[in-house]
Amino acid sequence: MPDATLEKIPLFAQLPAERRHQLAGVCSQIDVETGATLIQEGDFGYSMFAIVDGTAEVTQDGRHVRRLAPGDVFGEIAVLSGGRRTATVVATTPMTLIAVLNRDVWRLERDAPDVGASLRKTIADCITS
Repeated sequence: MPDATLEKIPLFAQLPAERRHQLAGVCSQIDVETGATLIQEGDFGYSMFAIVDGTAEVTQDGRHVRRLAPGDVFGEIAVLSGGRRTATVVATTPMTLIAVLNRDVWRLERDAPDVGASLRKTIADCITS
C-alpha cells in the first residue's frame, strides 16, 4: 500500500514517516459495496479499518449512533483489546477501506517494537480524546 494513502487518514498521519512506511507494509486495501456489513456488534474483533472513500452508518442495539466518512477509523478497539465489537457498521455507499489485522499489529510489535508501540499509543490517544 502506498504511504500516501495512509497520510490521508488522520490517525496514521500522526505517525512518523518511517513508522508509517513500515505500517503500510501490513495494511490491505479493500473495496466494498453499498449495504455491506463491515463489522457486527457482538462479533469477535480481529481488525480495524480506516475509510479512504465512501460512507458508513454505525448502529448500537439497532439505533443510529453516527455516520462515518473518509478519514474516519472504526474497529480500533479490537486492535487494542481483541474483544467483541461494540457496534455494527454498514456501508451506505461503495467504499474503499484500509484494513489492519490484529496479527499484523502483533507482528509489527515483535519485528519492529517501536512501530507497533507507536501505533498502539496513537490509537489509544485517539480513543481517549
